[in-house]
Amino acid sequence: MAEELIPFTKDGYQTLQEELHRLKHDERPAVIQAIADARAHGDLSENAEYHAARERQGFIEGRIAELEGNLSRANIIDFSADNTAKGQVRFGAFVTVQEENTGDKKTYRVVGDLEADIRQNKISISSPIAKALLGKKIDDMIEVNAPKGAIEYVITEINY
Repeated sequence: MAEELIPFTKDGYQTLQEELHRLKHDERPAVIQAIADARAHGDLSENAEYHAARERQGFIEGRIAELEGNLSRANIIDFSADNTAKGQVRFGAFVTVQEENTGDKKTYRVVGDLEADIRQNKISISSPIAKALLGKKIDDMIEVNAPKGAIEYVITEINY
């Protein structure tokens, strides 16, 4: 059975490639050197530096394997050059919404699950707000069920 493709924006794919490069070319050699240095101190059974370096090495190798797996299944989706997508919320869109009750505006980017980071206003395509936004146009109203109740938003801007 073929493995499922993972949707990425171009930016998200590039970010993971940069992390993989950093891990392979900077952190992996550094931790190997730290292990060698700690071994030089003698008895490994009570050598905290050695055990910390080995633990770090395990984390780095695990993250490299995870990144390589995710990048090998990447499906880069880019609607920025697709004129039919203009004015409609699709994957990768920057969407500005205004809350109906408070007038507060927020801009979100609809991204893949592995890129989502609410601190950077990147929302997962599988999140309730992204699902409500997909396919909508400027001036459309959406309703999102939040823990504190339903919140209504109006889409004020869409960019790619």
